Amino acid sequence: MRKKIVAGNWKMNTTLSEGIELARQVNSLVENNPSDVTVVVAPPFIHLAEIRKLLTNVYLAAQNCASESRGAFTGEVSVEMIKSTGAQYVIIGHSERRSYFKEDNDTLFKKTKLAIDQELIPIFCCGEQLSEREAGKYFSTVKDQLDETIFKFDERQFRKIVIAYEPVWAIGTGVNATPQQAQEMHKFIRELIAKKFNESLAEDTTILYGGSCKPSNAKELFDNPDVDGGLIGGASLQAGDFMAIIQSF
Repeated sequence: MRKKIVAGNWKMNTTLSEGIELARQVNSLVENNPSDVTVVVAPPFIHLAEIRKLLTNVYLAAQNCASESRGAFTGEVSVEMIKSTGAQYVIIGHSERRSYFKEDNDTLFKKTKLAIDQELIPIFCCGEQLSEREAGKYFSTVKDQLDETIFKFDERQFRKIVIAYEPVWAIGTGVNATPQQAQEMHKFIRELIAKKFNESLAEDTTILYGGSCKPSNAKELFDNPDVDGGLIGGASLQAGDFMAIIQSF
């Protein structure tokens, strides 16, 4: 039985004190509204250790990690460092990392392997740009992203991965993917997993939707049989909105 997950990616927002307060609010809401949804928050790196101290029913994620295990890489944060804060998840391959920081599939494969080796759960992001959607290349784009990264792992390693589909054209643009478009891609990804590995693994893999999910459209998205939750951006910065999305299942 695959997990239902709602993960909040705070991106480059909140000071340490603001982040602690937001995490406290989210934790309180989740504690008082128990459900079978796994809730994850991904604050900035500098918040991780402090926020971990106050979380009870909420899991902690880093937003990124280095592609090397340690060494002379000024400004980078290794998976071992992330693990030492008490975090359990790490987001890898977010569209902003791919676009702004030019992270390629080789780099993302290395990051994912390091995370798995440190027993962190990767939330691995994939998705197409607007030009690829308009050209009808969205299936092939996502397939290539998976073939060149997480499909290189064996079944044991793959079972540790959560996938997040991000239609890049629907992130912060005001243009939303329809529930039908989300379901179509999630179903496609699950079929790819079945072909690459087996039906059992495909059924067990959690696939999140990461394209402008908010309280007003979360239920319609989550009602789809292959959408197992969301990787939430802006709406995760308001505890009430984030909780409303969690309760949309």
